Amino acid sequence: MDQYLTFILDEDHYGIDISSVIEIIGMQKITQMPQQPDYVNGVINLRGRIIPTIDVRTRFKKERAEYDERTCIIVVDVQDTMIGFIVDRVDEVLTIPTDKISNPPRFNQDFKGRYVKGIARIDEKIIMILDSSLLLSEEELIETQMLEEAK
Repeated sequence: MDQYLTFILDEDHYGIDISSVIEIIGMQKITQMPQQPDYVNGVINLRGRIIPTIDVRTRFKKERAEYDERTCIIVVDVQDTMIGFIVDRVDEVLTIPTDKISNPPRFNQDFKGRYVKGIARIDEKIIMILDSSLLLSEEELIETQMLEEAK
């Protein structure tokens, strides 16, 4: 059995392995970075550390939404790099038995489906279990690590 932090985008539920979560914070002032993909909002200063932020809605090709009091940043560790994932709202921490997680359907290995490593059904709720290390490509992760080291 594994624990997952679940969050919501629109009405869709997602989960990431709790072991990769460092902390959950409210929205912060985001400093824009030039020449970044549209889903990279910029960076925040979190107690002296520069953390790049990714708008998960935009990364998943969803329509942008105004940030509100429930919007938050999930700070995760991705291959020893701290990254902030901006989500509509955090839901809860769930313990999901492995036998409740199915492999995602493989229509093709397109860009949009590569983040999902499993699908869980808890009561009537379907939760897409994400591999947070795949939300950035290897090249994007290297750029992020260089940004963090430049601080």
